[in-house]
Amino acid sequence: MAEDKDGGFNYLKAAFHWQYNWIGLGGAAAFAVISASALPLLLAAGVELIYLSTVPQNARFQRLVRSWRYAEEKRQREMSLSALFHELPQEMRVRYASLDATCRSIRENYKRLSSTSQMFVDQMEDKLDALSASFVRLLNSAFHHAEYLRATNPDTIRKEAEYLQNDLANEAAKVQEINRKRIEILNKRVEKYEKIRENSQVIFAQCSAVEDVLQLIRDQSVTMRDPQQLNDHLENLVKDVEQTEETVREVESIFSVSALGGEDFESEPMTRSRVRN
Repeated sequence: MAEDKDGGFNYLKAAFHWQYNWIGLGGAAAFAVISASALPLLLAAGVELIYLSTVPQNARFQRLVRSWRYAEEKRQREMSLSALFHELPQEMRVRYASLDATCRSIRENYKRLSSTSQMFVDQMEDKLDALSASFVRLLNSAFHHAEYLRATNPDTIRKEAEYLQNDLANEAAKVQEINRKRIEILNKRVEKYEKIRENSQVIFAQCSAVEDVLQLIRDQSVTMRDPQQLNDHLENLVKDVEQTEETVREVESIFSVSALGGEDFESEPMTRSRVRN
């Protein structure tokens, strides 16, 4: 994508790298070789200067460049969601398939709206797409949270910390210093475990809320009388899900060693290997 170092659009760079520009330059070079003359190259250089001085300033070309970026961003989001989806166990994939079927039913019912009410269709489509994507991310987070909770025994961690604490008085000063740090880390692990367990419950509850609300909207859309009211339901649901996702992102920082070990332990972060949006 043609972007400058600040993340903005570089229309000159986009115009230069446009495939049709390269086709034109390549054609001029080929004609120069065939004719054994430099004239085609000179003409091409002149045309190229005119092209680069005018096309990047054209509003239609700028809209085209922006559409390239949006298409690329959409493709990247879809790839990211696909990777998250394929990490899920079968039962969670079935759960998403059921939600997707509910969304399709809502879309079909919205298509029956009168032409004067079609303005709500685009709003609804964006919200349903956002909710579907969020649902995949929440399911993926729920899955990894559950895997962590299954693999971690907080009682074992507490016993280890208690054992170290009881033996501190009998140890050398240097060993005491190390074991105090270990005790601190173990206590933080227990604390983080409880936060992850609580967050896991929030995620599952939010997933169920998404399913319930969408099923209600589907039922109401069968005999739709007030499309604005249904859009309001979707809008409120989107806001709730966004808040939950923000909480998930905050808690996921727990999975790094730096969050557990403090500044005294220099180590590479041991984050889970996963695709993020």
